[in-house]
Amino acid sequence: MTPNLLYVIVVGVLFATGVSLLLERSLTRIVMGVILLGNGANLLILLGGKAGGAPIVGVTPNAEMSDPLPQIMILTAIVITLGMTAFLLALAYRNWKLTGNDEVQDDVEDRRIMVLAERDEGPGTADTHDVAEAPR
Repeated sequence: MTPNLLYVIVVGVLFATGVSLLLERSLTRIVMGVILLGNGANLLILLGGKAGGAPIVGVTPNAEMSDPLPQIMILTAIVITLGMTAFLLALAYRNWKLTGNDEVQDDVEDRRIMVLAERDEGPGTADTHDVAEAPR
């Protein structure tokens, strides 16, 4: 079975949009990115299944049955996506109640790394400069 080109394009768009939304600083956009990635994964798993009849013994002949494994995996992915969405929505709501916005703030370690990157120094180079300049 060859996948339909439209489905492949839709999977690519869902993954690309989901990843770009995950890289945003707004928790609302992060939640939307997780949802889009989950839907893209479900469609990708669906593309791997074999078309055929219902996988029920006695109703469909064995040679014409579709593979039930992709269906089971999609149901599992739906539950995982729902759980992640519920958790991220609770996190976004709690952050909005505490701070009044849904932006993810930088922490102290992120700021330190940004300062080191602006000076174009690695984390270990500051120690070697201090040791080299110490009097003997």
